[in-house]
Amino acid sequence: MRLRVISARTEIPNLNPNEKTVHLAFRASNVDFLNLMQRCPRLRMIQVPPSYHKTLSNAIQVFMEMQGIEMVEGDVWGHRKDLDEYYTVDETILNEINALSASGATAEDVADQIQKKSRISSDLIKYLARTKITG
Repeated sequence: MRLRVISARTEIPNLNPNEKTVHLAFRASNVDFLNLMQRCPRLRMIQVPPSYHKTLSNAIQVFMEMQGIEMVEGDVWGHRKDLDEYYTVDETILNEINALSASGATAEDVADQIQKKSRISSDLIKYLARTKITG
C-alpha cells in the first residue's frame, strides 16, 4: 500500500486524481482539504502528523467523514521525499495485519502487535485492519 506524501499546498494541483491515500506533511487549511478533495475524488484516507491533527477544525473533520474520507493521525518515519513521493507500507506488514484481523483480533490488538515491529502509526494500522487492504 502506498501513501502519497504531500509536502506543500502547491503540490495539490499536480496530484494524480486517482490517489486514495495521502499523507499531508504540511499544516493544511480548510481550503487545502477542499482542493485536495476536488483534485482527488477517490480519496479515502488522509494522514496528518499528530501536531497538525490536534489543530484541525472540527468542521473539516465532520465534513471529511460525511464524504467518506477518514482522517488518521501519524507520521511517515524515515521517508525521504527527494527519493520517492510515495511512502510504502511493506507487503509483509499488510499480510500480517490482515492475518491478525482475520483471526479475530481487535484493531487495537493488531495495532499494538504491529507497532512493536514497524514504525507505522497506530491509527494507520487500525485503518488498514478495518479496510482489509492487501499488498
